[in-house]
Amino acid sequence: MWRNIASNAVSFLVVALFLLGGIIVWGRAEYTSQGPLDQAICLQVKPGSNMRRVSNDLADQGAVSSAAIFRMGADYEEKTSQLKAGSFLVEPGTSMSEIVETVTKGGASTCGTEVVYRIGVNRVSVQVRELDPATSRFVERAEFNPDEDEVPAIYNDMKAQADTRFRIALAEGVTSWQIVNAMKSMDVLEGEVAEVPAEGSLAPDSYEVRPGDDRAAVVARMEAAQEKRIADAWAARDPDLPIESPEELLTLASIVEKETGVAAERRQVASVFVNRLNQGMRLQTDPTVIYGITKGEGVLGRGLRRSELRAETPWNTYVINGLPPTPIANPGLASLMAAAQPDESDYIFFVADGTGGHAFAVTLAEHNANVAVWRQIEAERAAESEATTGDN
Repeated sequence: MWRNIASNAVSFLVVALFLLGGIIVWGRAEYTSQGPLDQAICLQVKPGSNMRRVSNDLADQGAVSSAAIFRMGADYEEKTSQLKAGSFLVEPGTSMSEIVETVTKGGASTCGTEVVYRIGVNRVSVQVRELDPATSRFVERAEFNPDEDEVPAIYNDMKAQADTRFRIALAEGVTSWQIVNAMKSMDVLEGEVAEVPAEGSLAPDSYEVRPGDDRAAVVARMEAAQEKRIADAWAARDPDLPIESPEELLTLASIVEKETGVAAERRQVASVFVNRLNQGMRLQTDPTVIYGITKGEGVLGRGLRRSELRAETPWNTYVINGLPPTPIANPGLASLMAAAQPDESDYIFFVADGTGGHAFAVTLAEHNANVAVWRQIEAERAAESEATTGDN
């Protein structure tokens, strides 16, 4: 009898172990296989939260098939204690193991609210926007000028949320003074910048920042990024350029940056200035004259006067030979590469063509014809503007 009981016990144990093994295999498969989510969601993990709350939230939103398996998988991988606060984008079909990895690896939030401090050539603005998980596109919630407009309540609300991301976006062609001056009004930053960095030494780009970051440290990141870009462009430069140093390359790139906003034209514009340098011609470019007036501290806001085109300043390329002594703005990577590798052309003239781009010419006669066309466009636009004003 005892022998039968022992035999049955062993049999039950084997069956139990077999079933347990099957459950473990099934659980692992559930944990690592494609999840049930059919539309992206933004998972918010609040400070002080835990895996139980996160797993239940995921189950409620249909992102996991089992909150218990999610927790057990996180425990098995020893990641339960590594949970990070933030807002995380969960794509359709994401497995439980991938979600655990997302919420425990750290780093910036990947969805939710974002505050972008935009420093443009003509305008500084603060944009509050929120990612729509369904479309993966940001929806603007508010935008304002921090120096002129009343600060909207939503900005202060979002700024106080732990998972809000903050970025500084520098437009290509802004000056170093504009950047440092604009950063003074960014109330998420602390500290001061002792002096304005050298013109051209800051890389136009998007920079993630956190509340409490030091302004000088953020500027140092911009300088390091631009230093690498300049070095890369200098290393890749055409060997026969009439440029003797990375500093001169940077200056040429800044002029290219200010002369055109059309990406496809940058190398053509660069070729004009390279051809002029090779032929010993003056560059005769208006942005350098403007820089001689403003020193990069703001926008001129009007057309140049004839007297200013004749005025002697170190940057007036209608008066001086060759390049000006410093850059006139912070050029982006595309302009640096255009200066390093310009098109091969015979162009030595260009003028606006009315479309936002330029008409290029080899001879003075061709250039004069292009200028005449541009003057006609200007006259027609002025007449239209006057007519519109009169109607009002």
